[in-house]
Amino acid sequence: MNIDLTMVIVYFVIIFLVGIYKSGKQKKDAESYFLSGRSLRWPAIAMSTIATNIQAGHFIGMGGAAYVYGLAWANFEIDAVFGILLATFFFVPLYLKMKVFTITQFFEIKFGSFVALSYSIFSLILFGIIYMGGALYWGSYAINGIFADELTLLDTFRKLVENLFEISLNPVTFRLYIIVVFMGVFSSLYVYFGGLAAVVRTDIIQLITLLGGASIVLVLAVKAIGGFSELYNPANYPDITTGRDHLMHLFLPSDHSKVPWPAVFFGMALLHIQYWGANQVILQRALAARSLKDAQIGLIVGGFLKYVFAALIIIPPIALVGFYKPLEDPDQAYIVLVNTLLSPGVRGFVIMGLFASLMSTVDSIINSVSTLFTFDIYKKLINKDASDENLMKMGKKSIPFITLSGIMFAFALIYIKYHGFNLPLSLITNEISYHIKAGYTILVLAAVFCTNAPRKLVVFVFIGSAVVSLAFKYFVFPDMNWLNRTGWVIVIGYAILAIVSYLSPGKKVKWKDLFIVDSRQVGYFGIVLAVSLVVLNVLFR
Repeated sequence: MNIDLTMVIVYFVIIFLVGIYKSGKQKKDAESYFLSGRSLRWPAIAMSTIATNIQAGHFIGMGGAAYVYGLAWANFEIDAVFGILLATFFFVPLYLKMKVFTITQFFEIKFGSFVALSYSIFSLILFGIIYMGGALYWGSYAINGIFADELTLLDTFRKLVENLFEISLNPVTFRLYIIVVFMGVFSSLYVYFGGLAAVVRTDIIQLITLLGGASIVLVLAVKAIGGFSELYNPANYPDITTGRDHLMHLFLPSDHSKVPWPAVFFGMALLHIQYWGANQVILQRALAARSLKDAQIGLIVGGFLKYVFAALIIIPPIALVGFYKPLEDPDQAYIVLVNTLLSPGVRGFVIMGLFASLMSTVDSIINSVSTLFTFDIYKKLINKDASDENLMKMGKKSIPFITLSGIMFAFALIYIKYHGFNLPLSLITNEISYHIKAGYTILVLAAVFCTNAPRKLVVFVFIGSAVVSLAFKYFVFPDMNWLNRTGWVIVIGYAILAIVSYLSPGKKVKWKDLFIVDSRQVGYFGIVLAVSLVVLNVLFR
């Protein structure tokens, strides 16, 4: 057993022990299990939130896209700051004021039980299946690519299964299936015992590990291409297809098929509102904040961390284009970097970081989806008088089913990847989820800014947005960029609700009453974050 694999195994053991630490002494009530007793301070909120957000799919999937499209793919990270700022000063203060466990409960207060139930069901599908399956897929893809030689034991097991059932199995996909099952089950175990407190404890360790490992790859990749200035040298990109002279441009031509610059400020920006403002998986730490100040500072610090990870994820694959032979599969970019640039031991540390990104995402999804199911389905529809003990038991019982759902979707992604699909797979998973996310964005904007919108109309627009999105894709605007298409769905849906809300009787909402800042210090931090977003867009345009 080599040193890299040994380091990874030891890391798994440490994470598991940290996860279950003090689980037996934890208070036996729902608030402690699902929201860590609403006691989180801003450093924990910042680190755990970003650890949840950054997954192996960012390094493998986004890295593959960056290898092809360059810095433009960093917009998915950098422009997240727009959504973070709205969540910090408009959405999260309302959630904390209402002391909700889930975002669904907020929507129920605003729009009634049907909208809330619809949101919850869509969320269970989006997070428990698509997000979790995607995270497990990318993790297995990375593990198999890096540890191909060390996984010969799985080939022995495969042959045993083939002989036992008299079937023929693909060696690569079989290894991926086994890895997916292992990672899903492993991550679910410490969530089962420790709840959100376990997730936050492990996330902090995993973020630090991830930052360290990814920083090493960034430094070595830039050194390999000849320094930072060489990233801007057109001679390093002879086969560039973006329409620009090098890959270090944030903005691509307006007619680019994947990330045209208008889409960055339109569809992409609007979708960040949903991800950071109405996402149970991301906002569960903010909901568990000790105070509004902790929640707001935690999210703002998280915004600055997004800049850091934009560099860590996107720049190394760009550098790879300049110093390595062309890759047939762009998704191999980060794996090639790890296997090419790193020596034993250092390689193990970086691999630990990749595992950290996977586990921190999967454990958070499991915890949040369990919370959604327990409060929005079980307590609301099955056992309205459930005690805290009943809620905790049901939350734990739901974990195996959530894990299984994510595993099955990961299996589907593996099948797609290894049956003739050659483009970066993140494009497909994004498009699938955005049919749902458009409705989420409309819903959260309407809940905050359209207080007089009729509930039946909200239901119609929310459900109808997915139908309109599909119609736009397959019938009306099949050639339109997917971000722009989703942006138009959001604009049309929200415009309908905003106009009707304005014309309806009742007290009109005032923006100044919705913009909530805990203190002047928090306001200054927010201004700095907002200005930095503008500066980065100008500098790297």
